[in-house]
Amino acid sequence: MRSKRVVVAMSGGVDSSVTAALLKEDGYEVIGITMQIWPSDETATRADRFNGCCSLKAAEEARRVAQKLEIPHYMINFREVFARQVITNFCQEYTKGRTPNPCIRCNQYIKFGALLKKAISLDARFVATGHYARIEFDKTRRRYLLKKGYDLKKDQSYVLYMMTQTQLEHTLMPLGTLTKEKVRELARQWKLGIADKAESQEICFIPNNNYGEYLQEYLPRATKPGPIFDKEGKILGEHKGILFYTIGQRKRMGIAVGEPLYVIAIDRERNAIIVGREEDVYTDELIASEVNYIDRERLTRSLKVTGKIRYRAKEAEAVITPEEKDKVQVEFVQPQRAITPGQAVVFYKKDTVVGGGTILR
Repeated sequence: MRSKRVVVAMSGGVDSSVTAALLKEDGYEVIGITMQIWPSDETATRADRFNGCCSLKAAEEARRVAQKLEIPHYMINFREVFARQVITNFCQEYTKGRTPNPCIRCNQYIKFGALLKKAISLDARFVATGHYARIEFDKTRRRYLLKKGYDLKKDQSYVLYMMTQTQLEHTLMPLGTLTKEKVRELARQWKLGIADKAESQEICFIPNNNYGEYLQEYLPRATKPGPIFDKEGKILGEHKGILFYTIGQRKRMGIAVGEPLYVIAIDRERNAIIVGREEDVYTDELIASEVNYIDRERLTRSLKVTGKIRYRAKEAEAVITPEEKDKVQVEFVQPQRAITPGQAVVFYKKDTVVGGGTILR
């Protein structure tokens, strides 16, 4: 009964656990899979550095929940593809003076890439995740649409903008119509033992959320000091390495000029940081590349949308205009603070995701 078999990405958290329980209750044949991405072939201490949804503890909790739900549970090795597509890319982006979002890459290449492929090999029709977002099929457009979750405080459509029509067709997100409070309540009703588990806000492979220390370990040659310039090109001091800085940053400059200064640009070619006043951090325009559209095949003319330049940012009115190949120009009605190369910009029409891309400049 392939149409009712579903692989649930189980992380041991309340969201993925309730996802599995809801689907089983709805009559699906549920298979739980925990993605093994930590370097378990190395020391246990090194594996323990992975936290949150990727930790050894989380995997054990997922196994326990699966037992409670009486569904099969497997741990599948995705270490190689995770290292190649997520960790390596994360480090490379920082060497380019960009600030990446590894969770988006993980969704794109791991959850809805490698895991979906594994699900199909298990003769399952769907992959299911605990994301707070909705997938609907529009009969008029004959396209799958990605929409915001009903719980706008938890909406995760921003990190899913890269999904393809094939991925959307084979994905279930049963939490999209629920609030976080309701999900925790269901976990208590089913006695899953994780109803009050705290959410991880950190990137799973960064120990203690210390980006600088992690990058220094993996890219020791890239932590090269360089000049700090003001907008006019005057040298104000020396930075410790561009890996340690991001647009809009104020702290840890190591310079004193009598007024607060913020990073307004990172110049990889000169290995330089450019700083300015707070007003210099605001801009109303950007170019995005690697653009993926969900509600349409492509963008053929300018379109009014609302846009988000980071996960926690508020949506702002904007106009997007197609450029060559996979690029788009975005002009905001009001200047936005700290538009950061490497981060994602996502476009909406009300509650529907139009598409998104990676901020280029």
